[in-house]
Amino acid sequence: MSWISALAIFFIIWWIVLFTVLPMGVRSQVEDDNITLGTERGAPSKHGLPRKMLLTTAISLAIFAVFYLLTVVMGYGVDDLPRIVPEFQPQT
Repeated sequence: MSWISALAIFFIIWWIVLFTVLPMGVRSQVEDDNITLGTERGAPSKHGLPRKMLLTTAISLAIFAVFYLLTVVMGYGVDDLPRIVPEFQPQT
């Protein structure tokens, strides 16, 4: 696997993990009783984006390490996945 392919796969994993981490620990302005005028009441009072980006990077590194271990080191590929639909042989 070239380093460009590895970087692209890591970016895709990172982006998916980011969208799973973003809603964690979010408290709305209503829940904190601190509504700022001119904003949506359900908007987060503190987003904590730097912490979430670090958490996303750590989780993505772990997932990418497993992916790299399975594909590059152990040599598994798409052909090694079991087939969901069996092949049917015509009856003669």
